[in-house]
Amino acid sequence: MKRIVSSSVLAAGLMVSAVSPLQRGPSGPTLRAGHLGFDRNEYPGDDSLNVLRRIYEFAGYWLNNPPGASNNSWVGRRRVMQVAGFGFLVIFNGRTDAQIKAAGDATKLGSSDAAEAVTSVRREGFPPRTIIFIDQEEGGRLLPEQRGYLHAWADTVESSGFRVGVYCSGIAFKEASGASVITAEDIRKNAGGRRLTYWVTNDSCPPSLGCAFPRKVPAPQSSGVAFAEIWQFAQSPRRADFAGGCSGYREDGNCYSPGVDVSKHLHIDLDVATSSDPSHGRTPD
Repeated sequence: MKRIVSSSVLAAGLMVSAVSPLQRGPSGPTLRAGHLGFDRNEYPGDDSLNVLRRIYEFAGYWLNNPPGASNNSWVGRRRVMQVAGFGFLVIFNGRTDAQIKAAGDATKLGSSDAAEAVTSVRREGFPPRTIIFIDQEEGGRLLPEQRGYLHAWADTVESSGFRVGVYCSGIAFKEASGASVITAEDIRKNAGGRRLTYWVTNDSCPPSLGCAFPRKVPAPQSSGVAFAEIWQFAQSPRRADFAGGCSGYREDGNCYSPGVDVSKHLHIDLDVATSSDPSHGRTPD
């Protein structure tokens, strides 16, 4: 899944800063190992699920068109994914700041988009209390209209019987004033008592392992965000400004799974989570 978390935020004048190093004990990460999963914009195809399931416990699942896409190939695939043994990371593509500003009413747009997410998650057969993650692509401190949109979205999803998660940057951004801001921490600090589950992205090495498939999967908190429950540690294609020094990517800059024919172009993003079903989206077989 191509991510557009930016190294600068236009209206706030932010620049990327250093990230916190991975905390290690004498023999490696001190935190409990997590569960390995993947996400990507396009559905990988029914014929690829068995080989992917040998490596991954869960997969991202889009409810609407992913960033930059004109359609959503995940629609109607929940049952076949569950039968294959996958847990779920349910995602709704949120709005950019420019789109929120153009709409004129951030609260109204947030509520409307949340209603669409709820309709989609029910149509796909996910159970009540499934965690829906809104994709907050732009990094740095949220602007007032972004915050209004996010809070309205979260309130509507919660009041509809589902739980709220947010995908956002776990990388530190340096403001013009010299202050450093991590988007996940900014959202949490200003959540107004809302209970959100955090899926953070940090593909810088360290703490990221690069495009790697370790036997002992690190915990999401190894991302540098102590309250993260999911960590996206590799993206396809590799972002040169963050992950240029990371290993394991192929010549085209993408991350591919072991055992999958590269000619199929099934490049992926890699995630670790505290659960094998991070959205709690599985239903009784």
